[in-house]
Amino acid sequence: MNTDKKAVHDFWDSASCGEELYLAGYGKDDFLRQAEIRYQLEPYILEFTGFEQYRGKKVLEIGVGLGADHQKFAEAGAVLTGVDLTQRAIDHTRRRFQVFSLNSELRTADAENLPFEDETFDLVYSWGVLHHSPDTPKTLDEVFRVLKPGGKAKIMVYYKYSFVGFMLWIRYALFRLRPFTSLRSIYGRYLESPGTKAYSISEVKELFNKFRTSDARAVLTHGDLLASSAGQRHQGTLLNIARMIWPRWFIRAFFPNNGLFLLITAIK
Repeated sequence: MNTDKKAVHDFWDSASCGEELYLAGYGKDDFLRQAEIRYQLEPYILEFTGFEQYRGKKVLEIGVGLGADHQKFAEAGAVLTGVDLTQRAIDHTRRRFQVFSLNSELRTADAENLPFEDETFDLVYSWGVLHHSPDTPKTLDEVFRVLKPGGKAKIMVYYKYSFVGFMLWIRYALFRLRPFTSLRSIYGRYLESPGTKAYSISEVKELFNKFRTSDARAVLTHGDLLASSAGQRHQGTLLNIARMIWPRWFIRAFFPNNGLFLLITAIK
């Protein structure tokens, strides 16, 4: 494992996404509560993913995290496989599936080198994961490779021109008198794991240029609107004050397409 990838692995192996904020334990009620919070905060997951469409279909999820989306696919009747870079996430999801008596082939794996044959899956799904890889284009080459012809990729990556990026730039560039710091540097150094990336629409089109069709749209998130607890790296008095005065109605009305989450659907 190279140094960059080890840094990503170690960050997420210390706590899976949302673990410290939303997962109180490992019982049925704990997992149900974590899922409830997830879909309250990110309701667009349900419409974007369309879990119920994949009954009997071969589905791969890259980056299972705490396993809430993976559970939705299983309950919809998908023939399910899940991978994650960390054993911690696999263990969380395996516990979850044992509690709910669900089935999936779960294993640790590197998204840049997926351990599957060509043209295996009807759907490859990944929510907020591939932008953490040191070589995101290679992960998308792998997504393309393991999809069947006509198969679909449903991917969320971060959008470069988001309010989250703007807030991070103010805090870590403007307030430090470094206004020429690039957004690439800001995301890579201050948003989640080291080297995290965010993309413009044109950059996403280039990333998905092997696919027959691709569509991308950005959505405002609870992070852009300061409508929830922050992520794993950001807390403090300044942020608490910002939450009280943040002009959410103005952002929703005039900047609906400047959210952090870029939802991509692509067909091979």
